[in-house]
Amino acid sequence: MRHGRGEIDLIAEKNGIVAIVEVKTRRDSAFGSPAQAMTPHKQRTVRATALRWATDNGIASRRLRFDLVCIEGTRIDVQFDAF
Repeated sequence: MRHGRGEIDLIAEKNGIVAIVEVKTRRDSAFGSPAQAMTPHKQRTVRATALRWATDNGIASRRLRFDLVCIEGTRIDVQFDAF
């Protein structure tokens, strides 16, 4: 979902918690792992985009959780509350 200048890969809600999910994929580790691609700058961008989206949708007071899904080849790793 694009919002302003940023993008959110996936938004989900369960038990009152809104999960903002970033998905990083790599064919292999030749250029680093998917998790390494989630730089501090990218984390700030995702957070800022999510906060703008939450404010625009009237849910800024709800708990937001930032998860990371890393896909490398056929391996999938989900990191809850990653950043």
